Amino acid sequence: MGDWCQGVLGDILELKRGYDLPQKKRCKGSFPLVSSSGVTDYHAEAMVKGPGVITGRYGTLGEVFYVDSDFWPLNTTLYVRDFKGNDQRFISYFLRHLDFSAYSDKAAVPGLNRNHLHQAPIAYPVELEEQVAIADLLSTLDDKIELNCQTNATLEAMARALFKDWFVDFGPTRAKAEGRTPYLAPHIWEFFPDALDDEDKPVGWTIEPLLDHARLISGGTPKTDVTAYWHGPIAWASAKDVSQCSDAFLIETERSITPRGLEESSTRLIPKNATVVVARGATTGRYCLFGSEMAMNQTCYALASLNQWPFWLNCAFGFVVQELVHSAHGSVFDTITTKTIQQARITIADQKLIDSFEETVTLLFNRIHSNLEESRTLAQIRDLLLPKLMSGEIRLREAERIVEAVL
Repeated sequence: MGDWCQGVLGDILELKRGYDLPQKKRCKGSFPLVSSSGVTDYHAEAMVKGPGVITGRYGTLGEVFYVDSDFWPLNTTLYVRDFKGNDQRFISYFLRHLDFSAYSDKAAVPGLNRNHLHQAPIAYPVELEEQVAIADLLSTLDDKIELNCQTNATLEAMARALFKDWFVDFGPTRAKAEGRTPYLAPHIWEFFPDALDDEDKPVGWTIEPLLDHARLISGGTPKTDVTAYWHGPIAWASAKDVSQCSDAFLIETERSITPRGLEESSTRLIPKNATVVVARGATTGRYCLFGSEMAMNQTCYALASLNQWPFWLNCAFGFVVQELVHSAHGSVFDTITTKTIQQARITIADQKLIDSFEETVTLLFNRIHSNLEESRTLAQIRDLLLPKLMSGEIRLREAERIVEAVL
C-alpha cells in the first residue's frame, strides 16, 4: 500500500468553468457537448483535450462525467483543467464521493463555487500506481454494468424486431404467399397462413380490442400522507419512475409503500411483467415492464395479460401506444383515459403461434431481467466501495477480494 496524504482538493486538481455555446452557433459534429446532466449533444469543435472529467456547476449538482475524447464543457459545468499529474479516471471517481452540496452557493438557483471546492479537505493516495489500480477496480464494475446495458439493448431489439416481422409486417405470411424459402423452424412456419386477406393481414387473423387480452389496472395514492404509509417493503412506482426507466424492466422505484398504505389507497399490487404506461403529464406514453410485483400511483395504468402472454402484450402495446398518445387530451397535460385504451385494437394470430412467440422471447426478456439485477448488485457494491476507497477506510486488496467474490 502506498502513502496517503492529507490536503485539500486544490492539491490534486484545478477546476475551471465551462464555455458558453448558444444553440444557434452549434454545428453537428463528433465532439460531445457536456452539460450539468451529461453529454447532451455533439459539436464540430472541441474546447478541451480529452480525456476529461466534468461536473455540474448549475442545475444538476453532484453528477460527475468522464469522457475519453476531446469535448466542449458548457458553461453550466466545471471541468478539470489540470489533473496535476494524477490519474484522470481516479479523479473522476474521487469527485463522485465528495459532498458537493456543502460547497453550493445559498442562492435561489444553487451553484458550485470552484474556489470553495478547491479548499475541500481530502485524503488521497500519493502514488500514481495505486490511483490507477483503484480506478481499474471500480472501472471493472462499471464496464460490466455497461456491457449488461448494451447486451440488454440488443436482446430487447431482437424481441421487438421478431414481433414486428411476425405480427406487424407479416413477413412469414408474405414469404409463403410469394413462394420464398422458409426462414423459421418448421414447427413455427406451419402456424403462419399462406395468404393475406382483403384487409392485408394474414387470412384467419382478427382485429380485436386490446382489453380482450389484458386486464387494465389503475393506480392510486393514500388519501393522507403519513409516515406509517411509506418506506415499506412494496415498491411504489410513479410517472417519474416509469419515464426515467431506460430499460425494458423497472426494478427500482424512488418510493416504497407499506401494506397499510396500500390498503389506504385506491391502487393494488400489480403483477410482475405487467406493462405499465404513463397516462398523464409531460411524458405520457412512456412505458415499461414491472420487474417485480409493485404498486403505483394514479399517473399510470397497468396492463396485465389475460392469456399468459406478458411479453407478447408488451411488444403489441409498443405498436399502439402512439395512437393512444395522439388520442390523449387534457386541460393542462395530455391524458390517456380508460376510454382511450378501450378503443385500442390489436391484430390477433393463432394462439399456438402467439404461444411460440412468447416462449421464444421469454428467454430474451428473462436474460434482460437477470442482467438488470446483476447490474443493480454491481452498482450497489461500487457505491459501497467508492467512499471507503476514496477515504482510505479500506485499502485496495480488501476491495479486490469483495469484487472477485461477485464477478
